[in-house]
Amino acid sequence: MSPRLLFPHAPAAADALTFAQRAGRAGDGAVRLRAEGGVLAMTASVLAADGLLDDTPTILAMRFLPVDPELVCDLVVTADALTPGDEPTWVGLPEAAVTASWAGISPPRSGWEPAGEVAAATLAARAQWGIAAVAEAVPTDAGAEAVQAVRAHVWGVPDDALLGLPRGVAFAAFALGFIGGEETAAVRRCGPWTRLSLARGHVITRETSRVGMTAVRTTGRSA
Repeated sequence: MSPRLLFPHAPAAADALTFAQRAGRAGDGAVRLRAEGGVLAMTASVLAADGLLDDTPTILAMRFLPVDPELVCDLVVTADALTPGDEPTWVGLPEAAVTASWAGISPPRSGWEPAGEVAAATLAARAQWGIAAVAEAVPTDAGAEAVQAVRAHVWGVPDDALLGLPRGVAFAAFALGFIGGEETAAVRRCGPWTRLSLARGHVITRETSRVGMTAVRTTGRSA
């Protein structure tokens, strides 16, 4: 039998496929699958440094889903390799895993402290502004390196409207479908990590010298 993920109900399986599809479009095309105790953590990188001298912030999108309680795994696969199974509660896995540099670091599971809030409407507005800025700045026949440089410049800059977090957190929340209604996202910190949590998922970023996450504020927003 081909490798697969088994979910307790069809909506969870469909949710996993949707996350993978969105992650494939927004990030580097890889998804980390970590399952234990009946919970599947799906993680994708929306922005990450390319090399040791690159100070682009790491920005991860994470979604938790119920899964077969007997499943224990921790692997990285290409997003488009997750496919609908023969049954609506199955998701097919590829025969082989892949590697991703960002998957070698894991956010802490505990020790998070409150650090403010950001309105979902603000996240959506900053994401849409950034998408337009990237589209305007990328040359017509730009290569992969030029596109990456533009994305890092636009999404890696701290934004006062986001409590000093890099703009990429807004893009991650928007692109992965985490933003809905008039929700307010809770912001929490743990060491060099900052997590922005919405009902549909989490966006996590790691401090770099460029982003200066120590400047995260709990008050004072601007449009």
